[in-house]
Amino acid sequence: MASTNSARGTRDFLPSDVRKREYVIGIIKQVYESYGFEPLETPAVENIETLMGKYGEEGNQLIFRILKRGEKLQEILDSENPQSAIRNPQSLSDLALRYDLTVPLARVVANRKNELPKFFKRYQIQPVWRADRPARGRFREFYQCDADAIGSESMIVEAELISAVSEILKRLGFNDFVIRVNHREVLADILDTAGVPAEKQVEALVAIDKLDKVGPEGVRKELAARGIADGASKMLLDIFQQTQRIIDEGVEANRTIIRNLINIVSDDVLSEIGQVLKFADGCPLQIDPSLARGLSYYTGTIMEINVPDLAGSLGGGGRYDGLIGMFGKEQIPACGFSLGLERILVVMDERGMFPSEIAASSPADVMVTIWSEESAGESLGLASELRAQGLRVATYPEADKLGKQLKYASQIGVPWVCVLGESESAESKVTLKNMQSGEQVLLPRNEIAERIKMPTRAADG
Repeated sequence: MASTNSARGTRDFLPSDVRKREYVIGIIKQVYESYGFEPLETPAVENIETLMGKYGEEGNQLIFRILKRGEKLQEILDSENPQSAIRNPQSLSDLALRYDLTVPLARVVANRKNELPKFFKRYQIQPVWRADRPARGRFREFYQCDADAIGSESMIVEAELISAVSEILKRLGFNDFVIRVNHREVLADILDTAGVPAEKQVEALVAIDKLDKVGPEGVRKELAARGIADGASKMLLDIFQQTQRIIDEGVEANRTIIRNLINIVSDDVLSEIGQVLKFADGCPLQIDPSLARGLSYYTGTIMEINVPDLAGSLGGGGRYDGLIGMFGKEQIPACGFSLGLERILVVMDERGMFPSEIAASSPADVMVTIWSEESAGESLGLASELRAQGLRVATYPEADKLGKQLKYASQIGVPWVCVLGESESAESKVTLKNMQSGEQVLLPRNEIAERIKMPTRAADG
């Protein structure tokens, strides 16, 4: 017998789950649109060459490849050496599920540049897929909620993105989040200072990106496994631990960190960081030179959102001025921020942050009973009348005992029930029952909708 479980790393969403997701997505959309971002959607499937080489070594390994189909696959299987092809996964795949929303955006901009404005601001809320090992708050299929601004090198772009995601989190009820900020050039200069060879710096960044997940000792082991000398590794971790002490002290930490970086980092980079802090004043920003962001396409400012009770981040992003140019001749500056819907939902559920009307929502405002097969048409007509007046109306799907129908209405949380039996039909009236108080009142059909729209007022018998 086939398993009834969803594939590992994926989930089914019951109605209550979907309502919570739609609540969060609704706020994200409202805020993004209030900042002038326009909606964009791209296919779930991309050509594999579109994705490969954009995310770094580890990212490439997590791309969900799609096996070639039909004649293309048969040609490989019928070749003289099919085993050689099978051992090379790339030769078996020509398509892949999208890994993120940023690379598809870069492809769209490069392909449709002449149709887009000089400064293009888009938001995109769609699922992505990664062949990752599932863990708390991590899945193989999950939604990203991206906002990106294309066409400007100004730090105003970073500041506006930071402001937008801050507003979203505050509207959702978060009050303890911190947005960590760094710059890829800061990391490059620190790696140079520590003596990490240029050819090893990308691998070092992959290890450093795991600092908040595996701790200093875990990073030290990974740096060693990637061929980074012990002396360089020790200096890197010392710099990051000194920075963390400054952050923990919390006294003008940003200014102190900048002073400590003056002899390491160029004036231009420090100026860019300073502009971000200035333009995004009022947002909970924290400079963190250890912040790496593992994706290889970042070129400038990088950002990440953290809350105390979640290992990992609620979202992140940064500037990727070279990515669009990988699809065309022209280099176009770009910067974006991605919120992780699944992690936001995990934290909000654990903290009980959803409004009561969302957490205990009902599929309908009222349910209409079915007294008999003969009277079913009249009940369905009443349901249509109530829908036309703006109510969400469920009907019991068959004639049954009234007690069973009321029990079902209670089970699904419907606050009101319209009982249309023989006596009500004879008088052209309806019995309206308040499922919370148990009270009920006999009303003309044209008064039902008005009474239901006053849910806090108990029926007065």
